[in-house]
Amino acid sequence: MTTRRTILKHTAGAVAAALIAGTASAQEVTLNLHQFLPAQANVPTHILDVWIEDVEEASDGRIEINHFPSMQLGGTPPELMDQAIDGVADIVWTVVGYTPGRFPQTEVFELPFMVEDARAGSYADWKMFEEHMQDADFEGVKILGTWVHGPGVFHTNEPVQQPSDLQGMKIRGGSRLVNDLLTRVGAESIGLPVPAIPEALSKGVIDGTTIPWEVTPSIKVPELVSNHTEFEGPALYTLTFVLAMNEDKFEAMPEDLQQILMEQSGLEFSVFAGGTMADYDEPARQIAVDMGNNIITVSDTSEWESLARPIYESWVADMDSRGIDGQALIDQARALMDEYQASN
Repeated sequence: MTTRRTILKHTAGAVAAALIAGTASAQEVTLNLHQFLPAQANVPTHILDVWIEDVEEASDGRIEINHFPSMQLGGTPPELMDQAIDGVADIVWTVVGYTPGRFPQTEVFELPFMVEDARAGSYADWKMFEEHMQDADFEGVKILGTWVHGPGVFHTNEPVQQPSDLQGMKIRGGSRLVNDLLTRVGAESIGLPVPAIPEALSKGVIDGTTIPWEVTPSIKVPELVSNHTEFEGPALYTLTFVLAMNEDKFEAMPEDLQQILMEQSGLEFSVFAGGTMADYDEPARQIAVDMGNNIITVSDTSEWESLARPIYESWVADMDSRGIDGQALIDQARALMDEYQASN
């Protein structure tokens, strides 16, 4: 984190110094950032607030960003992307899968057992966003970052060691591909945004949830269920995220401030964000361990992978029906993740 911030501050600072000299009269810009997690959760604290501070410092205070957590500007988490597009909020952070099927090419990173390393996945996500998605899936909105979280985990009221243990269980999923996965491994899938999980667990609406470790403390999951199932090797699943900005608001900014904002965003920020989420998996996991919860680690994933394999075929067919080469996206995502791993 320190390295990234130091490098970007020096780079953007040099750019800003040169540009501000010729644009001293440019107006200041105030932006509102809206997202669904409480302020003390890991993503707001260790990613969004860090990014806000970096932007404000790099712009010498000419950009001010107000952070509104927990949907304080109104609406529901699935409405966040439209809030950015419509200008209800200037910037939003959201789960892409909250709007099922709307941004289909990002789903390549949500395929089961696809992503093993969040930094590599986030690197590939940004690279493929630039090549395939910014003028297609995300036309009409300015994307500042794209990333994936660490491995998805089952958190349940009864132990889950094999797919048959999920029979009859109602499990929350965060995207259409995760819900498809849940159905194929025997559970009844329930689509819910993250903030709805605690109440659904406490009232018995669901028997468990899929979610990465890092967010579990902020929504009290280890206190609501006592069983957690994780997987060795590639993740059971990951979800994709975007930091998205209203396009008109971005275009209305002075050109030098646009450049400063993008210096703090993009590829390096995306890798930082995904990696930071993954880094906070272990401390969150330790909380469940300290509480005496039951941690199950699945080392032989062959049965799970066999049940999940048809999802690849159906997703490729769906992409083909949209005029998108789904298999090519899978191949490119894997190649880019390998590229990142080989260079780091």
